[in-house]
Formats: sequence, structure tokens, C-alpha cells
Amino acid sequence: MLPSIQSIKQQRLKLKITQKELAKSVQISTSMINQIESGRSQPSYETARKIFQILASREGEMSSHTAGELCSKDIVTMKPNNSLDDAIKKMNQSSISQIPIFDGKKLIGVISDSGLAEQYSIGNIEIAKKKKLVDIMEPAPPIIDHMTPANTLVPIIKYSKCILVTKNSKIFGIITASDTLKMMQ
Repeated sequence: MLPSIQSIKQQRLKLKITQKELAKSVQISTSMINQIESGRSQPSYETARKIFQILASREGEMSSHTAGELCSKDIVTMKPNNSLDDAIKKMNQSSISQIPIFDGKKLIGVISDSGLAEQYSIGNIEIAKKKKLVDIMEPAPPIIDHMTPANTLVPIIKYSKCILVTKNSKIFGIITASDTLKMMQ
């Protein structure tokens, strides 16, 4: 999923890139960038993807922090056959709001505090507590490399409960929305 087309101009200005520079990088005309930013023209998916890749790349070049520096390295995990009650207890003990679900070494989903709240709103609390996580978990979160520039994480975290971070092909850490606030310090 791409960010909103309306955000192109703000991102470009924030990065101090001219329309001409962006157009050259994307290999389209300056007038096309102008039309896209003013809402007079809708780019093809491929052109929009290129624009956002260029903007993300430029933003990454300006970033001084990486995902590996921001992530929490103490990852709490659960198995698909754990119960909702198990997840509630673990979240309360660890003061966390998301738990990745692994089947062996394979990431298969995530359970979050908002997902738990949804289960309680459906009906009988005692029945809900006995449900297996495999039956109520949300899709697996995105996985990124530890060297990913930190300033590229905000758009990703908007669409997922958390982000897992790898180093040498192994899960190394987890980033939540609250971790992205560290970038503002």
C-alpha cells in the first residue's frame, strides 16, 4: 500500500527537493510532477511507486538513526495454541501492547491490545479468554532489516501494529508506535 498521493508535495518540500529534481529522478516531466501535486493528474501506480521510492531513499540518506538502534530487543512471543487469557497475562506482566505469534521459528501473526479489546466486545468474557490465539490473531507484521533508516518507519507503523527487525536473517527486535516517538527526542 502506498502513502497518499497528496503527501508527495509535503515530503518533497520537507526534503528540500525541487519539482525538477524529483521529475528527473523519476524520469517524468516537471509539469507532470506539478500536475500530480496540484491534484490535476493521477499518476499510474508504477509512477507513484517510483516517486515514493525516490522520496524514501532521499529521506533515508538524511536519517542518522536505524531501525536496529530504535527497536526493543526484548521480544515477548507466543505460540498459536496459547489462549487469549495467556496473552492478556503476558501483556500485563510485560507492560506491552503487541505480541508476535510464532509457529516454531515462523512468524504467523500478531495479537494486540486492540485485538483483545475487540474479543471482549463480542460477547462472553469467559468464552473469549479460552480462545486460541491462532483463531483471533491479526496478520503477521512487516519485517525489516536492522539497517533500515529510522525515518522511513512512521509510514509503515501507521498500517501495522508493530514491525519486527532482523539482523543476519534472525529476528533481532521489535518496533511499536511508541518506539517511533524516540525519533522526536
